Parts: sequence; C-alpha cells; structure tokens
Amino acid sequence: MSGWGILRWGGCARGRIFGGDGWAGGRKNGGMKRYQKRDFPVGKVRRVLEPGPVVLVSSFWKGERNVMTMGWHCCMEFVPSLVGCVISEGNHSFEMIRRSGECVINVPEVHLAKVVVGIGNCSGEEGDKFEKFGLTAGEGRVVEVPTVEECYANFECRVADGRMVKKYNFFVLEVVKARVAVRPKWPRTMHYRGEGEFMVAGREMSLKGLFKKQNL
Repeated sequence: MSGWGILRWGGCARGRIFGGDGWAGGRKNGGMKRYQKRDFPVGKVRRVLEPGPVVLVSSFWKGERNVMTMGWHCCMEFVPSLVGCVISEGNHSFEMIRRSGECVINVPEVHLAKVVVGIGNCSGEEGDKFEKFGLTAGEGRVVEVPTVEECYANFECRVADGRMVKKYNFFVLEVVKARVAVRPKWPRTMHYRGEGEFMVAGREMSLKGLFKKQNL
C-alpha cells in the first residue's frame, strides 16, 4: 500500500515546478533547506492550511516512526483548532495514528516536490522514510511524534474525535502546537489536482479592506 492514504497517482509530477536539474529554482538534489521557526497561534493555523496544500503527516508508535503524503484535509474550527483528514485503513500510518492518538502535519514547499511524490509512492512497511529521503526528524514540543524540519510548518496534533474513523477513515485532529517558518511570509505550497498534476501557490492579493471585521 502506498503512503498516499486514499489518493492515487496517475503518473509522475511534471511541469514548471521542476527546474532543469529536477528541482524548482535550480536546487540540487542535496540542497534541501531547514527553517528557523517561531511559535504560531494555533487558532490561525487555517491561514496556512485552508488553501489545501499537500502535506506530510508524521507518526510514531512503539519505537517506529513514519511519514506519509496526504492531500485530503480540511479546517473545521478555529479554537480549539480542529483539522479533519482522511487516512485509509490500508495505509501503514493508519494504525500508528489510531493507536498513539497523535501525529504531526508538516507543510512542505515546492522545492520538496520530488520528495513528497517519493514518500507517497512507498510504504512505511518497507523501511524508515526519514532515512530513505534524508529528512531531519525534529522533536515534537507537545506530542511524542517527530516533525519534518525541512518543512515550512509543523502542526502537532492529537486525535480529538475518532467516532468517524471506523466508517469513513476520518480523523478529527486538534492542533495543540504550531510552529511556522519566520520567512517567507507566504510559502510556495503544492496543491494536488490528480493525474500527477499540481498547482503551486503563487501571486498573493489582499482584499482585507472589503471584509467585515468578524469575517477576517
């Protein structure tokens, strides 16, 4: 079973997100960067997650760590900060998260595109993906689950409601600790469109002046 949960790939990702050497922005294969991070209000996690970026979900259970690629998630509440996600019961991460009651949602930028695809194409049953893909396992501040330090943001979560897991494979997670990179302000995240195609976050615009204060 692949590490993508219920998502299926129709082919290799391609297009402008890759440079001539296979990385966005001309990054070399060994050029993965780490981020300096600061504490971030968990009630504002939606500002990073709401657009629906592809994320890496890390887990830990009985001495084993794993990481999977996930594209199906949604913000459900501000405070407490609740995120819903679907993880197939056939996925290696499913039982690890269900039994431990914890995980970390890690948000990668586009320079990790090939790593994200690679993680989704293999199972944790085959070995340690942190080692396989050269990822740095950080220490969770609140949960006993490693973070992915090469990712822009790390959202430590506990399972808040598992009543829909058996029927829908749907976990309701509460973000109990959030850390986001000091810069850039807006990350270049990847958004999966199916059939191996991605949309990459690009130009930003602000219409703050048009909003009612209570809707910001």
